[in-house]
Amino acid sequence: MTAYVVVPGIDGSDGAHWQSLWEAEWGADAVRIAPGSWAAPDLEDWVGAVGRAYEAVAGRGRVVLVAHSLGCWAVAEWVRRAGPEGVAAFLVAAPDPRGTAFPAQAAPGFVPLRAAALPCPAVLVASADDPYCTSETSAELAEDWDAQWHLAGRRGHINSASGVGYWAEGRELLRWFEEVGGAGPVAGDR
Repeated sequence: MTAYVVVPGIDGSDGAHWQSLWEAEWGADAVRIAPGSWAAPDLEDWVGAVGRAYEAVAGRGRVVLVAHSLGCWAVAEWVRRAGPEGVAAFLVAAPDPRGTAFPAQAAPGFVPLRAAALPCPAVLVASADDPYCTSETSAELAEDWDAQWHLAGRRGHINSASGVGYWAEGRELLRWFEEVGGAGPVAGDR
């Protein structure tokens, strides 16, 4: 059995976001983080929220952390600190904290973060035209995180505004990632 921790980006994910749609599909097998600082993300608050959400589903089998945008950094930091066993990280559209579009004023605690090898299986899904991270930088983040990397074409920030809706391609990629346990390269990618 698999349980899911949903980790949205800044301001959370609205009802039309793929994360919200997947969470509704998973029902009681999923929990969303609940930081107190959605609009002005505080790193410690977000890392703590990931830990609390994990504890809520721990013991139900494997846990997959499903993160979007700034949530990718919260997951990476929590996993690095906590070193939990039996988890995997599905990271989507991680922003570049050194990039000009990064919300540095709203989330200053995230700016100094740098990617380092994650102690769990991980995949980073990127878009070729994400305004928050170039595909080249995303590939570098994946390499630094020791994560597989998948370029999903031109999908913007892979959010509600991108018009991906349920994002069936991402759901299939997650299913594949779960089946192989995060081992091996994504077909057609690095």
